[in-house]
Amino acid sequence: MSTAVAASDRPARPANLPLRERPVDILFLVIFSVFIVTCIISDSVEGLGLDQVANSPNLLVRWNYWYASNFDPLYQSHPLWLRFISGTSAFVYVIFYVLLDFAIVRGWNWIQLPSVIYATMIISLTGIPIFGVEFFGPAGQATPNPAVFLAFNAPYILFPLLLLIRMRKPLPFTRGW
Repeated sequence: MSTAVAASDRPARPANLPLRERPVDILFLVIFSVFIVTCIISDSVEGLGLDQVANSPNLLVRWNYWYASNFDPLYQSHPLWLRFISGTSAFVYVIFYVLLDFAIVRGWNWIQLPSVIYATMIISLTGIPIFGVEFFGPAGQATPNPAVFLAFNAPYILFPLLLLIRMRKPLPFTRGW
């Protein structure tokens, strides 16, 4: 008698739900697609250390200048540690966002562990230091307008936190939430 379990004796793996039956995943698909764009528009400018000046020939720099000069002096002062955080977002997280979008559409459950790693990283390594300085940092680095800062930046903590909750159990695409 063989000790190997025949394929027919294994419990059936639950089927993934179609995307249309996973409305939270559709929301994630939209949000993380937007994050791809914002990584290119914003984080790449800071990650590359480009000076944010009003008269730059680079449109992305001018957009970042408008935001930073009005709401986020820390972002405009670009300390080295912030360049590393922004560079990670622009050149590492953006790859994850693309993979996540494909995984959501295709129902690739293997994205669970990378999602947990990403969400933990962005909340702890990005959210805590940046939000800490923006709200409790010295004058010239703290935001002069916390409400606008939160409107622009809270989604980058809120949605990874929701993704972390979404990916709490194995085979995330076999259930609606």
